[in-house]
Amino acid sequence: MTRGVASAPARRMPGAQRERPPRREHKLNRRQFVCVALLALLLVGVVLVHVWLRLQVVKTGYVLATATKLQTRLEQENRELQIELATLTSPDRLESLARRRLGLAPPEKGQVIVLP
Repeated sequence: MTRGVASAPARRMPGAQRERPPRREHKLNRRQFVCVALLALLLVGVVLVHVWLRLQVVKTGYVLATATKLQTRLEQENRELQIELATLTSPDRLESLARRRLGLAPPEKGQVIVLP
C-alpha cells in the first residue's frame, strides 16, 4: 500500500472534461417551473375571487333579509295607520265629536244660505 499514489480511475487526465448537463434541459426546467408557478398563482387568484364572491353573496343576503323585515314592518304600520285614518275621518265619528265637544247641531231652515 502506497499512500501518495492515486489509483488510475481517480486521476484526472489532461484534456478530459467533465460531462455537463445540456443547458437546454436546464432552461426547460426553469420554463416549467415558471409555468407551474404562474398556474399556482392563477389558481390562488381564482380561489380568492371565489371566496370574495361568496362573502359578497352572504353580505347581500343579510342586507336583503334586513330590508325584507323592514318592508314587512312598514307595511304593517301602513295598514294600521290607514285603519286609524279611516276611523278618525269617519263621518259618524266627526258628527258625534261636533255634537259633544263643540255643541253643534244640524242647521235649521233658514240658516243655510246658498250662494249663486
